[in-house]
Amino acid sequence: MTDNHFSRRQLVRYAGIGATLVAASPLATGTAAADDDAAVRGHGGPAAPQGRIWRAGDHHIHSEYSGAFDTSVTPPKFSKGADAVYPIVTNAIMAKHFGLTWAMCTDHGGPTHSKVNLEQAYPDLLRSRVLVPEVLQFWGMEFDAPAQDHHTLMIPHHRDEAQQLFELEQRFAKHDAFPADPGRDTEAKMIEFLKAAKGMPHKPLVIAHHAARSATGLGVYGQDTPREFRNGNDVAPDVYVGFEGAPGHQAAPLLGGARGGYGNHPTYGGFDQMTARVGGLWDALLGEGRRWWITATSDSHVHWTRGGADFWPGEYSKTYVYARQDYADIMDGLRNGRIWVTTGDLVSTLDLTARGQGREAAMGETVVLSRRNRGDVEIEIRFRPRLLANGNGDRPEVRRVDLIVGQITGPNADRDADTNPTTKVVARFGPRDWRRQGEEYVIRHTLRDVQTDLYARVRGTGTDEAEPLADGKESPWDDLWFYSNPVFVEVR
Repeated sequence: MTDNHFSRRQLVRYAGIGATLVAASPLATGTAAADDDAAVRGHGGPAAPQGRIWRAGDHHIHSEYSGAFDTSVTPPKFSKGADAVYPIVTNAIMAKHFGLTWAMCTDHGGPTHSKVNLEQAYPDLLRSRVLVPEVLQFWGMEFDAPAQDHHTLMIPHHRDEAQQLFELEQRFAKHDAFPADPGRDTEAKMIEFLKAAKGMPHKPLVIAHHAARSATGLGVYGQDTPREFRNGNDVAPDVYVGFEGAPGHQAAPLLGGARGGYGNHPTYGGFDQMTARVGGLWDALLGEGRRWWITATSDSHVHWTRGGADFWPGEYSKTYVYARQDYADIMDGLRNGRIWVTTGDLVSTLDLTARGQGREAAMGETVVLSRRNRGDVEIEIRFRPRLLANGNGDRPEVRRVDLIVGQITGPNADRDADTNPTTKVVARFGPRDWRRQGEEYVIRHTLRDVQTDLYARVRGTGTDEAEPLADGKESPWDDLWFYSNPVFVEVR
């Protein structure tokens, strides 16, 4: 029997009987996975002519290959299931169940892990792709970034994808060397890695994980710093493209833990301080004109009902990418900011458009205006509430939408700067301010007499908080937000 034909017995063997039954049950096409048909409609209507629609995914998911190494022997002996417990295909089945159409396995590294990835994990990924073809499953890892915290390393889908990851991990991951090599854990090595990645014919993507989890206060950063983001993005702007706006481990408060695992300084509405603070680090980077994007992930290791801190992929957090259902276009969307994120399925579609002088741009894009004919810029926000129950059995309602605008003033001489004082919430909208158009709600706002380069982004919430508050032990299901990535306006 070839890898392209699997019996039910094999499915149970690879996926586990519980996940197999979920995949075969009516629930797989019910409230969780259907997502109000957003996966097949997008933008409140038919797919765009080029086939692009909003497709939900997750680029930070752990499997049983996030294991442990016995370094008392040479070579180190690997054992599965020490840190995360689910087979790769189980995650794919649950991703499908909760409405995702793309996902990525991102297991931890370790001494000689590059060989484990190549020889053990990758064959299981190939099986999972056959078993769950509805979910595009990327190959990559949670990269042990030199001198920094973990990062997504997403490899483009091609014939030699396994060898490409093996090469990058073996050469640059700070924990792959055995015996340990302190020279791997330097910013110079991180820059060397990004230069090598940028020079590859199949360019990977690099996205920082839980960037402020090691921060000890507001603006008091730990393993990841503003300077490191700037330096890396300068070297490889089409590879090193962003950070998690909403980190994983969002289920931790359900068992008394800190949301996101942020034990030193909390998240805000489930979002990292680097994203959640208006005029903070994300806005500082955008204000330099950087194309720097945010995502939302599960960081799934062990589900909270089994004592972990996690939701299943797609159960709580979703990253939507405007793309065709193929690997290359989803990576293109992630690389170019055609992305928005939500928690708790607060909305199922979101569109942000800027128009001026007969031209328009959407998320991740730029509308260029003539300085000679400068004038107003019309901002349009469209969103679609979820009609069916979310993963908690709720039908959340949007209570407010905020339009956030900041000026683009160019590179900051201070590489450690983490504020953009020009960024403001320029308008807040409640239910009386938006109008229904079909199954969507529409908000329009005019930016008057635009004379400088700027960007606009949107966030929304189901809470009454004017700004997201520091998180405590409240249920994550009661504190839901969505964020767009920005649209840019240039005046030339």
